[in-house]
Amino acid sequence: MRAAFFDLDKTVIAKSSMVALGPEFHARGFLHRRTLIRAALVQMFFMRFGANEERLTKIRETTLKITRGWDRDEVRALVAETLTHVFEPLIYEEALDLIDFHRARGDEIWLVSMSPREIVEPFAELLGITGAIASRACVDANGKFTGEMEFLAQGDNKAVAIRELAELRGIDLTQSYAYSDSVTDAPMLFAVGHPYAVNPDRQLGRIAHEQSWPILSFTHPVLAHDRSRSHTPYFISALVITVAAVLGRLRLRSR
Repeated sequence: MRAAFFDLDKTVIAKSSMVALGPEFHARGFLHRRTLIRAALVQMFFMRFGANEERLTKIRETTLKITRGWDRDEVRALVAETLTHVFEPLIYEEALDLIDFHRARGDEIWLVSMSPREIVEPFAELLGITGAIASRACVDANGKFTGEMEFLAQGDNKAVAIRELAELRGIDLTQSYAYSDSVTDAPMLFAVGHPYAVNPDRQLGRIAHEQSWPILSFTHPVLAHDRSRSHTPYFISALVITVAAVLGRLRLRSR
């Protein structure tokens, strides 16, 4: 069995999922305005310069501190109520085309994201894909977030989780695909036989060139439910990733 593993932020959607939900959290009283503005500035910085482990660690620590005491059921309810109008306008059409391509081939399709499961799992359901690997925050007996992390789906942990999933479900990783924009996801990309860099940051772009990984450009956010499935049929996506892979192999042979 094959699978396709998609990073979420800036790969399937055009911005950070947490930042996208920021205004909703603010409106419901979860976040102060100053925190919301700071998150927007961080998003702009990452869009320009990319992320690294140190920056992501700082974001994780800050996020855990902010969310301590939040009620998990209230967060889930907020995500359920706002998921469609917040996330759908951010979904890249190119990502949807690739999801269609892998679905048509019978591949399992998984989101793999550092964002919390309370956000990522409902989004996977919205896309109608197999499932999600996401971060899991600790919750106390009253259903409140404790400010600690049970599992962080970041860096090497993504690759570990993918390998565990592959063993559990009989997935052949040498025949599987992975898509991401960030150098922090290099372990995930190295874990499969067909890695693709999507809108890569500088460091991932450098690795992609060194490894002759195909590089894809996603530029067109589109509403999933309003999108015409006949506009870009899945076989065009097959052609795109095949050509990208061939160009990567040609670059490798030319060295």
